[in-house]
Amino acid sequence: MQLRYGFRMYPNGPQRAALTRAFGCARVVFNDALRAREHARAAGLPFVTLSELSKRLTAAKKTPDRAWLAEVSSVILQQSLRDFETAYRNFFDGLEGKRPRTGAPRFKSRKNTRQAIRFTANAKWKITPGQKLRLPKVGDVRVRWSRALPSTPSTVTVIKDSAGRYFASFVVETDPAEALPPVTPEVGLDLGLGHFAVLSDGTKIASPRFLRRAEKQLKKAQRVLARKTTGSANRSKAQLRVARAHARVADARREFHHQLSTKLIRENQAIAVENLAVKGLARTRLAKSVHDAGWSQFVTMLEYKATRYGRTFVRIGRYEPTSQACSSCGVKDGPKPLDVRVWTCTPCGAVLDRDGNAAVNIAKAAGLAVTACQAQVRPGFVPAQRVEAGTHPKPRRATVRQAGIVPR
Repeated sequence: MQLRYGFRMYPNGPQRAALTRAFGCARVVFNDALRAREHARAAGLPFVTLSELSKRLTAAKKTPDRAWLAEVSSVILQQSLRDFETAYRNFFDGLEGKRPRTGAPRFKSRKNTRQAIRFTANAKWKITPGQKLRLPKVGDVRVRWSRALPSTPSTVTVIKDSAGRYFASFVVETDPAEALPPVTPEVGLDLGLGHFAVLSDGTKIASPRFLRRAEKQLKKAQRVLARKTTGSANRSKAQLRVARAHARVADARREFHHQLSTKLIRENQAIAVENLAVKGLARTRLAKSVHDAGWSQFVTMLEYKATRYGRTFVRIGRYEPTSQACSSCGVKDGPKPLDVRVWTCTPCGAVLDRDGNAAVNIAKAAGLAVTACQAQVRPGFVPAQRVEAGTHPKPRRATVRQAGIVPR
């Protein structure tokens, strides 16, 4: 399987200027390609293919208006055209129902908070013996290698985020034989806001609430930004401070998700979660707390780590009544308000915690063995009561002769 490894880069002044130039050239090539197709569509001309766009790019380098495109690696410009073609293909596939719908490609701005360029093997980039990343027409950039690459990467993407940080992202092929030794436990997870996750074995994981804890500092930085004059250098500095504050929150949340997902994958053979409607929840009054939890990112980490290390990952439907059924006897007593956190099951008398009960039901719905309550994975067959009406064919209407009525 393919994985992406990211490392922090520390370019010096000239290297930052060269990367800024490369970001700008890639953006111009993307916008020129989009403009060419838009003009062709408006004029009723044939669709401009990728090969035609590549020929136009080669010709544009020889003109005075676009001669500065030759100052950067040609691989960057060709990859920008391929990204443009991928954006159009995704848009058309979304219209045909082959993938989730996406908007049509839009023009890129130099004010975008994220800039990226990609080098393939044709660009002849390499890692030097001094553990620096040599990029064509940029130089040897210092990289902080936090871990070793499992194989030779095929591409490297240089990214500049909104906080002004530079990253080198490598795509590598990993050996599928990285499976962890098998273990016995199987667990179901109920994700929430009060607790980030409740496991079917009764373990409750507190919600860190990184955004809520940093709100005071974020508000202060935002107020300072609001007082700066538009277009001034001080406003740019204030924007950078706000972006760095948000980046610290995002990094802390990502680190928490990585540590927790790795721990769960190592300790459990199978993991089941509920397919939550995050987009719908993000439009409610709990939107800030939902975004702060980052459920989608956490579940994505669980899924790819389970695939990589030979574990079982199961998603159950969002309409499964995990909060309505008793995990001991299986009786469904209907939905309950959110303020009801503990209740007693009337038929069996079990005292149930809302989140813990839901986690056990998630494990059951996924077909996992639940050892915490020793309940059946699937409820057994129960004979129908004789008092139940059931479903019977509708009786036919009696004819005149059968009713005993003699016509006159």
